[in-house]
Amino acid sequence: MNESAIKQSLSVLMISFMVMVPFQQTAEGKTNLDINADAAILVEADTGKIVYKEHEDELLGIASMTKMMTEYLVLEAIHEGRIKWDQTYKVSEKVYQLANAPGLSNVPLQAGREYSVRELYDAMVIKSGNGAAIALSEVVAGSEGEFVKQMNAKAKELGFEHYQFVNSSGLSNYDMLGMFPEGTDVNDENMVSAEDIATLAFYLIRDYPEVLETSGLPSKVFRPGTDEELLMKNTNGLLKGKSYDYEGADGLKTGTTPFAGSTFTGTAERDGVRYISVILDAKDEYGQPSSAERFIQTTELLDYGFDEFETVEYQLEEILKEKEQVVDVPDGVKQSVGIKIQKPISIRVAKEEKDKVKASVKLDEAKLNEDGTLQAPIEKGEKIGEMIVEMPEKSEYIFNNLKPTYKVDIIAVESVEKASWLVRSARSIQGFLGNLFN
Repeated sequence: MNESAIKQSLSVLMISFMVMVPFQQTAEGKTNLDINADAAILVEADTGKIVYKEHEDELLGIASMTKMMTEYLVLEAIHEGRIKWDQTYKVSEKVYQLANAPGLSNVPLQAGREYSVRELYDAMVIKSGNGAAIALSEVVAGSEGEFVKQMNAKAKELGFEHYQFVNSSGLSNYDMLGMFPEGTDVNDENMVSAEDIATLAFYLIRDYPEVLETSGLPSKVFRPGTDEELLMKNTNGLLKGKSYDYEGADGLKTGTTPFAGSTFTGTAERDGVRYISVILDAKDEYGQPSSAERFIQTTELLDYGFDEFETVEYQLEEILKEKEQVVDVPDGVKQSVGIKIQKPISIRVAKEEKDKVKASVKLDEAKLNEDGTLQAPIEKGEKIGEMIVEMPEKSEYIFNNLKPTYKVDIIAVESVEKASWLVRSARSIQGFLGNLFN
């Protein structure tokens, strides 16, 4: 067999070359993080990959982070046309009392007055208004009790494994002045694991990215120019101008109750890379719940993601180790075809590890001849295979630990017609004679 025939055979039977690249650590890896909380987790916002975890499956109190589920259901109702931003809500007696109860986080809502869904949503997301959250639950479901059923149903739909929603605001039921939702008990608490809260944040940002436009506001004036005008200050300490100002931070939700302690779901984006972090019941050096520590520890988690990992792009030339990206087409008029991908595959990988991720290029078997060669005719833009990047087995994801595969289509950059029978026969004879003399 001559050199040309050998190269042709090897190149088209199966293009599958492995390159070794780094992978991200999870909690099993060694880190320098000093997280003092009941539970914590850090995940990639685009893939759901777990970068760090600590007691992530424990069912724990979440306090006002409950409002993230309320946000999801409100935004879902908006997108489905069941409610509108400008529709109004007349304050119920329950909402009036809880929106004006001393000691509870609120934007005071007045009895007998009407508020738009947008006003209530802003008050809930920015100021963590409990009355506003309950009002929205009544707008969406008619009553808070029915809304709680929707919350738990949505949690199941999104794949939560450890959860219990008992009201729309995150208050302890015993703080609701006896007006806790029907179907729940006075001693019930909203409880969700860190991993499931991260899952909620993942879907909230993915399905309704506009949530970050509101959650990222350091402050906003409620009903400006009226007798109810109020400067609502965001409780997220990582936002611009706040005590723990963090570059790229734009969400997501704090929570504080005696039962849950100090909790926080944070998120930040830098250079197109976003992470989601969850801290449940952050403690200080004396083991006491600490509002400041939830932001300090979140900063540690986010720094770990941004500093210890880098974005790596996978291109065809890096896998094929060839300057020109072509595949042989032995039965074509032209005996090769250029190939390309629409965009490279980008993943975050640990800087210090370079031998676990596998990248490969594989041709579509349906487009191969019996001998494994790519067959003509081929149309310009036709998919002829895939470039695939696979993460190592130890990688974990928030989607019930299912490992996604990163794929991109490989397409032909030109058309190749099938050669005539006479031309193909002549090539076969030429190849036979070449092999014979060699």
